[in-house]
Amino acid sequence: MQSPTPSEAAASGRNREDVDGFLSPELSPELSPELTSVQAGARRRAVRDGDGQIDTAHLLHSLLETDPRVREAFGGGPQLARLLGYLVQRSIGYGLQWQGTVEDSGAVPVVTELGWSPAAAAAMEAALDRAVRRGDRRARGVDLLAALAADRDCRAVEVLARAGIDTESLRQRVEAGC
Repeated sequence: MQSPTPSEAAASGRNREDVDGFLSPELSPELSPELTSVQAGARRRAVRDGDGQIDTAHLLHSLLETDPRVREAFGGGPQLARLLGYLVQRSIGYGLQWQGTVEDSGAVPVVTELGWSPAAAAAMEAALDRAVRRGDRRARGVDLLAALAADRDCRAVEVLARAGIDTESLRQRVEAGC
């Protein structure tokens, strides 16, 4: 089963409260320890970079640093090194055009929770939805990676494209279990 894009999840009218309301507490989705660590890393990155919100590029960078299964999805090698290079350059050049702007791929309304860009909030929701569809109680790093790759208008996809990574192929590898 293919994951919906974050904009499809938003268009369905579902949000985290809706998902929690339909599931019993023991099936309610939550974040894996890896994704909790990813969130914390993304938050630190946003603060350090002087960004007002955690965006999808922060999430992608933190995912790559934290989760070995996510790194495996890229197959290692030069593409992964190039991708990390772009992400590292964010605060010293590449990505400076994003400072002071809100990342909004149209997935959700511009008003978001504490410090999350609309696209990052939609990606987290899509990761939780993907875990539920898979029958897993915990959203994992690969769930978030699939959600990021599915949102063609987010900053993470822009970084992936600049690094020469085909996001559709990446998403298909993740869906197939890497």
